[in-house]
Amino acid sequence: MGQRLNRCLDVPVALPPLRRRLLLLFIMLFLWLYMFYSCAGSCAGLTTRGSPAPPRSAPPLPGEPGEESSLEEQRAAPDAGSPISSFFNGSGTKRLPQAIIIGVKKGGTRALLEFLRVHPDVRAVGAEPHFFDRNYERGLAWYRDLMPRTLEGQITMEKTPSYFVTKEAPARISSMSKGTKLIVVVRDPVTRAISDYTQTLSKKPDIPTFESLTFKNRTTGLIDTSWSAIQIGIYAKHLENWLLHFPIGQILFVSGERLISDPAGELGRVQDFLGLKRIITDKHFYFNKTKGFPCLKKAEGSSKPHCLGKTKGRTHPDIDQEVVQRLRDFYRPFNMKFYQMTGQDFGWD
Repeated sequence: MGQRLNRCLDVPVALPPLRRRLLLLFIMLFLWLYMFYSCAGSCAGLTTRGSPAPPRSAPPLPGEPGEESSLEEQRAAPDAGSPISSFFNGSGTKRLPQAIIIGVKKGGTRALLEFLRVHPDVRAVGAEPHFFDRNYERGLAWYRDLMPRTLEGQITMEKTPSYFVTKEAPARISSMSKGTKLIVVVRDPVTRAISDYTQTLSKKPDIPTFESLTFKNRTTGLIDTSWSAIQIGIYAKHLENWLLHFPIGQILFVSGERLISDPAGELGRVQDFLGLKRIITDKHFYFNKTKGFPCLKKAEGSSKPHCLGKTKGRTHPDIDQEVVQRLRDFYRPFNMKFYQMTGQDFGWD
């Protein structure tokens, strides 16, 4: 029996007994680990199928629709990896986020999060939790349970762009942790409004034209600031609310335009802000001419190139240039104030 086992394992009989025992022990350990990881993956699948469905989120607040992650995007950016990576992640701890991307809708928040996930010290939730605007009553324990497991030295992040325009969000985040780092991706408010409208138009083709929604009275040229597509872009007004609870130095403002033209440069600033080593550089990106924005050469947990889903980079409808100019005139004083508050000139005027 011993001779047969030696032949199967290709262990020469001439080996000293001690070496033979060590080799057999190593082979048995390898087989045990393989079976353990396989079981971990199977058991995880059974647990998912057998567990009750999570409660559904409350509907959006009237007039303030959130930028939901599409199912396609969530599948493209899963938090769960292979059984082996899940095993190692299981050794970490679920923590409340130390950094949150709080806005703005249609500013480039999804792109920023996807780029950041390439960093080995960043772990982020794929879908938008909407905790501080829609699910706050569920409590911090529920919120923490949504987070991925992290090891010592890793940063836990989430992104929900509607936080920036939610009045209660600053106080709620400060109550969780006054040291939370906040990131706001901003974009030319006129272009942002048109992009916002384009997204809604793709879901509801029968909505009124952009021009008719922009004005309360087009004859007088009075802008309808109650329309969320317009209201979100008054960045200075929303920022005032955040500065009641957080110092300006705890908020990083990322240019949505530079995130496209120079992704590595903007990611460098973000990594510095988060206290991370600059690992994400030019070598991680290539420019996709079809979509018109940068893509990752290798996404998190993949060896293949990755671009954002088809819901990103939609073609904007043609808007009356007179209306566009009227909007630029409307936003100009708010932009100037925002530049002063942040100490950055974003070049929108």
